[in-house]
Amino acid sequence: MLEVIEKVPLKEKPDWVLVYGDTNSTPAGALAAVKLHTPLAHVEAGLRSFNWRMPEEINRVLTDHASDLLFAPTEKAAQNLKREGIPEERIHLVGDIMYDATLYNGQKAEAESRILEKLLLQPKNYILATVHRAENTDDPARLHVILKALAEVHQEMPVVFPVHPRARKAAERFGLVHLLESVVAIEPVGYLDMVMLEKKACLIATDSGGVQKEAFFYRVPCVTLREETEWVELVELGWNRIIPPFSVDAIANGIKSSLRDFLHFDGAPYGDGHAASKIIQYLTMRY
Repeated sequence: MLEVIEKVPLKEKPDWVLVYGDTNSTPAGALAAVKLHTPLAHVEAGLRSFNWRMPEEINRVLTDHASDLLFAPTEKAAQNLKREGIPEERIHLVGDIMYDATLYNGQKAEAESRILEKLLLQPKNYILATVHRAENTDDPARLHVILKALAEVHQEMPVVFPVHPRARKAAERFGLVHLLESVVAIEPVGYLDMVMLEKKACLIATDSGGVQKEAFFYRVPCVTLREETEWVELVELGWNRIIPPFSVDAIANGIKSSLRDFLHFDGAPYGDGHAASKIIQYLTMRY
């Protein structure tokens, strides 16, 4: 990956290299920039789950400490960077560009998506589930617990499950396909259809970092099927509940109780929807 990424800045000679998030391409892009002595900026900097078993956590920390500018989406993220000794002049609290995108694409999905009609779904009368993290899909016990719990919940409320290719292959490998058949398991959908499914769900159960935030942006309760989250603000505000995928009953009962007893507080931890323009402003100031 590094060898391929290096070709782009070598050819284009950019003023900045911007990397986003915490996937494996993020530290690869960061290393390419550092090796080529090109200024590096990290968008979505400072997030921490404090779980070093997660590849994403390693990617975040390495990228942050290699970057010249760090664009933090939340105050907690900015504080994490300061505690790690990163100079304050390199840290900028700009908000979350995902919120910018959500404001735009939520309206677009309403106008263009027909996924609810296709699946014969009624708004606020189904649960949306997503599972893709290797820690869940590659562990047969955890995957069994998750799928069994979703199948149990489906008996009371439809569970729509766009099945990630990794999860489907794992279900086949571990002999769990029958559990996929116990929910509304569908093929992965395009972005706007996913946005519409998120907006109109009564609850979302997920192990995705991005979907947790989108649930909050669309004001949909969320249950996170992990042991921790980097988006601690959502837990503190009551929009997100963490349920580690170790017990079928814990997940099923947690989802059901979240539907019945959902308590939340208003807040705006991710900015005002203008993070992208602030990032551009900082980049042009430094150039």
